[in-house]
Amino acid sequence: MTAAEPSAGPSAPPYVAVVGPGDAGPEQCAAAEAVGRLLAGRGAVVVCGGLGGVMAAAARGARDGGGMSVGLLPGRDRSAANPYLTLALPTGMGQLRNGLVVAAADAVIAVGGSWGTLSEIALALRAGLPVIALGGWRVDGPQPQRPSGSPGPAPADTPEAAVADALAAVSDRTQDS
Repeated sequence: MTAAEPSAGPSAPPYVAVVGPGDAGPEQCAAAEAVGRLLAGRGAVVVCGGLGGVMAAAARGARDGGGMSVGLLPGRDRSAANPYLTLALPTGMGQLRNGLVVAAADAVIAVGGSWGTLSEIALALRAGLPVIALGGWRVDGPQPQRPSGSPGPAPADTPEAAVADALAAVSDRTQDS
């Protein structure tokens, strides 16, 4: 897997994956909803796994912020999607759809953590995508993968910081290409 090129065209919106547990608690859901709303307010498209928890909260935030969200569902049934998505795409791939979520994104914001979230963080880092962690996993790897020299996701303390860091990283990647 190689780093995806940032969204095509000078006016194309950034696509930011918001990943996290499907069984997230109220604090994680509130953070994900704020992230979705803030991303929508900055013109970004929210990409997620399309189900509940963090995914539903981010999609709800994007909708409430006037933005767009795309859910890549693990199964083949569109009716399994959360009701806040703009577009629900069934993949029939189960957890393997995590790779599609990452591949569709220009950056990843992880809210909280679960094993599926960890897989998305790993795939994104392996692909060279910017990853921002808002709570949840702290991952140290054997090799630096960010300019700061830290090998894992960049930590953020607030939804505002997570969104600002993710969009700045996308902008930096766009200018470099």
